[in-house]
Amino acid sequence: MAIVRNQADPSKFNQNANLPFELRLKDFELAMQDVYDFFYDVNMLLTSKGLQRLDDMLRPAIMSGVLSDMLTASLARHSRTLVQNNYFNGHPDLVIRGVYPNDSSKAGSDGVEIKTTRKPGGAVDTHGARDQWMCVFVYKIDDASEPAVNRQPMTFTEIYLGHVTIAEFRRNPRGLLGTRTATLARDGIAKLRTSWVYLLKQQASN
Repeated sequence: MAIVRNQADPSKFNQNANLPFELRLKDFELAMQDVYDFFYDVNMLLTSKGLQRLDDMLRPAIMSGVLSDMLTASLARHSRTLVQNNYFNGHPDLVIRGVYPNDSSKAGSDGVEIKTTRKPGGAVDTHGARDQWMCVFVYKIDDASEPAVNRQPMTFTEIYLGHVTIAEFRRNPRGLLGTRTATLARDGIAKLRTSWVYLLKQQASN
């Protein structure tokens, strides 16, 4: 089986989504497609040399980081008002153009934080609870099909974008060597799921 170029499905977008900062559904579709095209191109090259697909090479945490960075860059490119935050590890990932000096903010409030996760429903750990616009992309990886050449490409299955508050997070226990994280609590994640942007399968919002 040859490497497959994945495609975003325009029919799975929420036409009634309430998007902030002049974002458009097309911005998300194009960002997804940018990532799909990148993985197709890279995986074609890798497999032509007898190497593993990028999907199979990257550990889950690294994969999520790569996807978050790629989606942030692509959304910034397609968005009418948002640009990448130029502050290293600053918050949020996307800021409104011209609001912060040099579009650089260590801890701003005007923009969108981008997260990716393999957990259906969009529950994702963050480094701290804050009032913020949070966008979560859920994706799946086929790492089980054999032979490996028959594996399906990485696929985005859900996108959520909503405004959440500090009170809607729960603090996670911290291990001896771990960094304290926060995750949206039951009511917070339920609220986020009502603000869905893309659902490949409708039941995913339950």
